[in-house]
Amino acid sequence: MEYVTPPLPAAVLWDMDGTIVDTEPLWMGAEEALVLRHGGTWTHADSLSLVGSDLLEAAAFIRERGGIPMTPEQIVEHMVGEVLKGIADGLTWQPGVFELLTELRELGVPQALVTMSYRRLAEAVVRRLPDGLFGAVVTGDEVTNGKPHPEPYLTAARELGVDPAGSIVIEDSPRGAAAGLAAGALVLSIPNAVAAVPEPGLVVIDSLAGMRAKDLLASFDDSALDSRSTFLS
Repeated sequence: MEYVTPPLPAAVLWDMDGTIVDTEPLWMGAEEALVLRHGGTWTHADSLSLVGSDLLEAAAFIRERGGIPMTPEQIVEHMVGEVLKGIADGLTWQPGVFELLTELRELGVPQALVTMSYRRLAEAVVRRLPDGLFGAVVTGDEVTNGKPHPEPYLTAARELGVDPAGSIVIEDSPRGAAAGLAAGALVLSIPNAVAAVPEPGLVVIDSLAGMRAKDLLASFDDSALDSRSTFLS
């Protein structure tokens, strides 16, 4: 009997915070500390509302909510600095991430990192990963429109030279999932702080632990795959 190789996506486009590495507690802790330092009040619900946001948009919310006498740009610089300090003490990788990243590299599937974190923070994470995983890195300070706008994922697909319709986006937040869908990709969501709601083209799973490259497209139903069959490798 002839063995049929399972189809692979044209590319895999990865979110970073909460998807590859568990940095959400660092962001949340920095947000709360900044607001409290200026005499404001901050709740866990406030932090959850910002998960996956464009950093300048998040900073504007923090500024207003906490009455902070800083510009959104200054708040972003402060927050990025605080998270950088946190990851210098060590990173917590999400289950199954290393295995899937390295298998996809070995199979020659193009990969990109697509994050609303800024370049210097993304590079600090990438330096702790094996070499040669990402053919493109798209960061929040280098796009005009952040997630949930499709621009970040469309930019990554263009830099990889692939059609987003044949690609899979791996995300943790509803905003990121919305960006992936708007770009025309299939979305695999692994909830961390906030869960996305399943819909056509968006599948929610508990973890990447045990996920293999051959399982990625198999996670989606036939109707989602049929609309993208021309682009699948």
